[in-house]
Amino acid sequence: MSTTTDPRGAARLDSIAWNRFHTVALLALGVGWALDSFEVTLISNMLGVLRGQWRLDGTAMSWLLGVWFIGLMVGAWAFGVLADRFGRKRVFLSSLVIYGSFTALTALAPTYGWLLALRLLTAIGVGAEYSAINAAISELIPAAGRGRAGALVMSFWPLGAIAAAVLSLAVLKLLPAHLAWRAAFAFGALIALSTLLLRRHLPESPRWLEKQGRLLDAHAIVERIADGKVDFPPQPQLARLPGDGARNDTRRDRPWQGLATLARYYPGRLALGCVLDFSEAAGYYGLFAFLPLVVLPALKWSASSLPWFYLIGNAGALAGGIVVGSLLERLGRKRTVTVCYALTGLAMVALAQVSLWGSGWILAGFTVANLLATASWIGAYPTFTELFPTRLRSTGVGASVAFGRLGALASPFLILAVGERDGMPAALWVLTGFWMLGLAAMLVWSRFGVEARGRPLEALAPDPLTLS
Repeated sequence: MSTTTDPRGAARLDSIAWNRFHTVALLALGVGWALDSFEVTLISNMLGVLRGQWRLDGTAMSWLLGVWFIGLMVGAWAFGVLADRFGRKRVFLSSLVIYGSFTALTALAPTYGWLLALRLLTAIGVGAEYSAINAAISELIPAAGRGRAGALVMSFWPLGAIAAAVLSLAVLKLLPAHLAWRAAFAFGALIALSTLLLRRHLPESPRWLEKQGRLLDAHAIVERIADGKVDFPPQPQLARLPGDGARNDTRRDRPWQGLATLARYYPGRLALGCVLDFSEAAGYYGLFAFLPLVVLPALKWSASSLPWFYLIGNAGALAGGIVVGSLLERLGRKRTVTVCYALTGLAMVALAQVSLWGSGWILAGFTVANLLATASWIGAYPTFTELFPTRLRSTGVGASVAFGRLGALASPFLILAVGERDGMPAALWVLTGFWMLGLAAMLVWSRFGVEARGRPLEALAPDPLTLS
């Protein structure tokens, strides 16, 4: 039996009409992604408060961001491998438990050192989300809407950032500063853990099940998806059927073997994912570090002013994510992502020009730049996720994200150093250079790579075992 020709197989998912299941899956994964954003951006909103409470200098504040990216790097890579071995569902459930639990403990951090350690552990849980969510949404959604659905799930990110800004403004108004940041993290932990109730009914990816040889399990889930069912109760593992999926059990792979396989059979795709993610992570997080690390001390803003910038800036980001989702299907991945990266680079140049004109101009420039930066990375994730074979999709995404976090880790320190030495415009020119790296990668891919719009996943990336 071939899993690519069997009419009951997971490849059928590409032709199933959009129904209630797809909407629920998009919301369940999207809400979790919004919580990831909430957790990531909450610390940025509170950096000014933490600076005052523990009298932190710029380097200490940079490390609050830096340890986060180290944790994301570890989580994305390690759980990317685990998602290919043990399934997408186990990872996107366990990730909520990990980062929800450590976020709760963060609210109790007694010292700066404890805060760093707990942020690192929380980030490992959030890093797990990157690989599992992107793999799951690409493997469950019909081919005609895969790019749009992936972008819509990613567009929940600005919603989480807006929620973090609103909560920060509320607690800073209602509570003393030394309690406000603790209350914000405690509230975030409560919401994160409650999201388990929404996600636990999502099924395992039928495509992943087929690669484990669990064809009957996969077929049963496909039938329920086709019928628009939204409840997938746990059931005993059904007996395996003989077929080519049975020999693809990734549990036999060593941790580095999957990455080595991708580097051998799909080096261009792996390089594209790594460069696009490095570019957007360094550019995006550098933009958000620019406000508290460079602008805040230079213009002597109050700590309570930062949430307003993040609130208004992410309203623009939400618009960017929604627009790019439509363009991925209308114009294709190549043209959409290439144009987005180019426009984001130009927006950084424009922000550098107006950064000395006052707070109003900085807010306007930041909003436009954030809109375009968000559109760029939201377009990038579906683009490189669907280019990896199912058996190693989470590994490919995890490796790309892990490499990208190197840029995110370096960016705040570089922005701080350049900003203190050469001023705000120079720091933004550094960010322009990061976005140009992604543009260069897309120009090369546009010339030599494949366009994935509307194509079945199985046709886009054959399993490497079938190429041997």
